Amino acid sequence: MTDERVDDTSPVLVIGISGAVGRHVGLQLAAGGVRVRTLPQRELRDPASLEAAVQGAGAVLLGWPFPTADGATEAVGVLAREVERVVFLSSAVPGRPEGGIEALLAGSGVRHTVLRAHGFAAALQWAEEIRAGGTVRGYGGAAGLNPVDERDVAAVAVRALVEDGHDGARYVLTGPESPTQAEQVEIIGAAAGRPATWQEVPRETARHRMSAAGRPSAAVDGALDLVHARLTAPEPATSTVQDVTGHPARSFHAWARDHAALFR
Repeated sequence: MTDERVDDTSPVLVIGISGAVGRHVGLQLAAGGVRVRTLPQRELRDPASLEAAVQGAGAVLLGWPFPTADGATEAVGVLAREVERVVFLSSAVPGRPEGGIEALLAGSGVRHTVLRAHGFAAALQWAEEIRAGGTVRGYGGAAGLNPVDERDVAAVAVRALVEDGHDGARYVLTGPESPTQAEQVEIIGAAAGRPATWQEVPRETARHRMSAAGRPSAAVDGALDLVHARLTAPEPATSTVQDVTGHPARSFHAWARDHAALFR
């Protein structure tokens, strides 16, 4: 058991994290009596705004919502000067800027923990296609990926924020199983009570669609490379969620049941 470090007089500052993970972090911290402050994403790359925001914070939960690492050196410099601990929500996808930010944190001297996760059970990207007709078009339907539930990501983040014993850790967060993308679509369909199937498209078609959505080329290629690698070697499960929080990671089946209404 690690000792609690952040009390109700030391708020946690959440920067650059929105959506389900950010919401669950806020709820879980509040349930433990820890105050939470947030900073608008655009101010993360404004050193003066960031420096003002971190005053009095006991710890910072940092995400990087931008497609490049522009401004990261300055932001990490502010955090290293002004706060005692940073928990960084990184990515397991090659080609994204998070890898460079991990290196900046390591070189800054600030106490920090890195959380690397794939997908955050991000099958919500398929919701429109499933609602419209039940066919999801993508590359690598046979790739065995291991998405992790947003609530589990948040639970690990909260432990790293409020407890000692996590400094320097590089936590790889996964669910308990590695269903293929095609199986994930079928699992969602079963939970939502409607047919849902995978339709394979060529890699170049998928690349064009992802690029057209505004994703940088390096990130697109990194994501597709990860999928390609998992066609022959499914992503292994880790026990990190249970090791850190004391409860097992939620399965993709559980995530699909809890979010079924979004796919109907």
